Amino acid sequence: MSSRTNLTAGIPSSKVKYSKLSSTDDGYIDLQFKKSPPKIPYKAIALAVVLFMIGTFLIVIGALLLAGYISKGGTDRAIPVLIIGILVFLPGFYHLRIAYYASRGYRGYSYDDIPDFDD
Repeated sequence: MSSRTNLTAGIPSSKVKYSKLSSTDDGYIDLQFKKSPPKIPYKAIALAVVLFMIGTFLIVIGALLLAGYISKGGTDRAIPVLIIGILVFLPGFYHLRIAYYASRGYRGYSYDDIPDFDD
């Protein structure tokens, strides 16, 4: 029969020396529990600001169209502008709120909650 060998080092298993772990060593080191500083997703926050501003602009334009201050076209133009404005505004507001609370250090909020576009 052939003897077993350690495939990574090519050493026969009969020549490997083992040693007992100390009784005080629990297998953990302090460095693995240390948190690294948060990585701020600047591109995602910039995108959230752009979405927030475009959504706010579209909501204001839609409200002015609906009220008749811009055009007397009626609701056929105002409602689509309002819907698009709300759909663009909501994700921007949501991610800006998370970024604000994470920057202030509120418990439960972190920059990890914002999708990062950096690869």
